[in-house]
Amino acid sequence: MLQLPPLSLYIHIPWCVQKCPYCDFNSHGQNGELPQQQYVHALLEDLKQDLKYVHGRRIHTIFIGGGTPSLFSAAAIKRILDGAKQMIGFEDDIEITMEANPGTLEHDDFSAYRQAGVTRLSIGIQSFSKDKLNLLGRIHDDNEAVVAAASAKQAQYQSFNLDLMHGLPSQSFDEAMQDIEQAAALQPPHLSWYQLTIEPNTLFHSKPPQLPDDENLWQIYEQGQKRLAQLGYQQYEISAYAKPGFQCRHNLNYWRFGDYLGVGCGAHGKITDVENHRIIRTVKIKHPKGYLKTDDYTFDTQYVDKDELAIEYLMNRLRLIEPILKSEFEQRTGLAANSLDEGMKQAKERGLIEETEHHWQLTAKGQMFVNEVLSLFL
Repeated sequence: MLQLPPLSLYIHIPWCVQKCPYCDFNSHGQNGELPQQQYVHALLEDLKQDLKYVHGRRIHTIFIGGGTPSLFSAAAIKRILDGAKQMIGFEDDIEITMEANPGTLEHDDFSAYRQAGVTRLSIGIQSFSKDKLNLLGRIHDDNEAVVAAASAKQAQYQSFNLDLMHGLPSQSFDEAMQDIEQAAALQPPHLSWYQLTIEPNTLFHSKPPQLPDDENLWQIYEQGQKRLAQLGYQQYEISAYAKPGFQCRHNLNYWRFGDYLGVGCGAHGKITDVENHRIIRTVKIKHPKGYLKTDDYTFDTQYVDKDELAIEYLMNRLRLIEPILKSEFEQRTGLAANSLDEGMKQAKERGLIEETEHHWQLTAKGQMFVNEVLSLFL
């Protein structure tokens, strides 16, 4: 039976100092003073319009993403969080993550955001190589990356993440491994380690850089995973690694097909409508100028058809390494577990899935061929 899952909140702050050539997120380079007060007001009005989706739940995780949210002052972040708490209410052990970049161009120091209510930082390091940072269009250098991680530790956040990329332009195997060693030396409880991909509508797409060949990419990935495991980082998602107990709860809710409100420019939301037995997906107005001028922030609302629920669930859930509970599938989709029998039978025959009475589990081979697994359910 379809049941209401935990509720999260995603808050999008779209501005950054400059647009990186690989970035396809909804972000806009800073041009003059940011309209912080006006945007905070709009975010809270946007959230007020989404209260109809809460259904008595409290928020158990928040993620403030961008752009570069740390371009906003700690006082502005506090006003957002205080407003959300007053409208909806927070779980006692709420996780509140904010993305931030290293460097001297941010608005406040990390301790101020901690005092504002943020409990977890996600710091966009990408690489510790000055050469690679320049190629990626990053505004910080390798030393500022180290200082940022140290500052996060000193500010006594409950956890912090370092974002690290591999497969960078002209990156050698040794350079990729050195980035892992330098990141681990800073003792982050969580690491996001993912391969650079060339996305449409980016500068790298129109002017592609020279990336490592497939053989080198595979060597970096295979040996990097082994080294992260040796360093005590457990892989729990395709590109996420954490020390025990420090997984990102917000992202876990995404991949477990939980609910989340999305407020801010271009933010996406996913809501369970138990009464009408459907999933609702929302998208907010994308451009800041339009967003700040409107009194109706929703650009689009879509309803996921019943025959699409299983594949939507699996597209999210198969990102995680953990077993898929059959009871969770039934609660999040309202479908019977045996509705997946045909696809699961093929996946088991190909050695991609293992099954018990209570769960399904990707095999090591299945983790390498997730798209092939998904194709069996289309």
